[in-house]
Amino acid sequence: MSETRSVETTAADIEAAIEIGLEQLGVSRESVIVEILEEPSRGILGLGARQARIRLTTAAPPRYQSPPAPTPEAPPAEPEPAAAKPAPRPAARRAAPERVAEPEEDEVRVEPAPESELDDDARVGRATLQELLNKMHIDAEVVVFRSEAAPGEQAPWVLQIRGRDLGMLIGRRGETLAALQYITRLIASRDLERRANIVLDVEGYKSRREKVLRRLATRMAEQAIQLGRTVSLEPMPPYERRIVHLTLRDHPDVVTESVGEGENRKVTIIPRRRS
Repeated sequence: MSETRSVETTAADIEAAIEIGLEQLGVSRESVIVEILEEPSRGILGLGARQARIRLTTAAPPRYQSPPAPTPEAPPAEPEPAAAKPAPRPAARRAAPERVAEPEEDEVRVEPAPESELDDDARVGRATLQELLNKMHIDAEVVVFRSEAAPGEQAPWVLQIRGRDLGMLIGRRGETLAALQYITRLIASRDLERRANIVLDVEGYKSRREKVLRRLATRMAEQAIQLGRTVSLEPMPPYERRIVHLTLRDHPDVVTESVGEGENRKVTIIPRRRS
């Protein structure tokens, strides 16, 4: 039985990195799983540019599992006059990727950081975002507080938008919020002449979404272990996939991989093989 092989490559863009990896492995595109480890970036004002970094893993042959023993059917009963015909069994359906429920609308409130504690990133980011909201004719306020830092990272400032009827700023699966964050960061980074360490949120949407994703990741990991096979989540934006990866990073019985491309990129949860 052939074993999986893996290789990491870098290039100016993702497609070029994939081609390099395919040549090194000597396989076709259909025979590998592509995981994007780092997106390419041209940087801000020419600074901070980085290449794309990806990992190619050859698709492992499926592990053999004994099929479940068929359930013995009871012998047919003697026909009775005017007996009703049993309802036909519904056709089996293929399991779809697990979908993530939208976070509940419970209010998440945090105390804003004192004005004296705000640095340039927080002040410039807040002013930039408030100006964008004004130009969009959206009546809302921006409050600032520190987020929790991930291991090895500096805690970003969270610019939380508060107001009424702000669902339009979130969009489907947070896509509008992600776009607004990108624009705000871009303008603030230009003014600061460096990358602005800020993230955006709307009425605690991301905090609620993170709780939902962490619960889902844990539940689906247990399902993968019980079934003894890989399970897939629905396609997610990068920051949501990162939450799932971090939640299961130290799990003793599963590993996670991102598969797919663009808007169809999703997380898969794979049971660890026992020797």
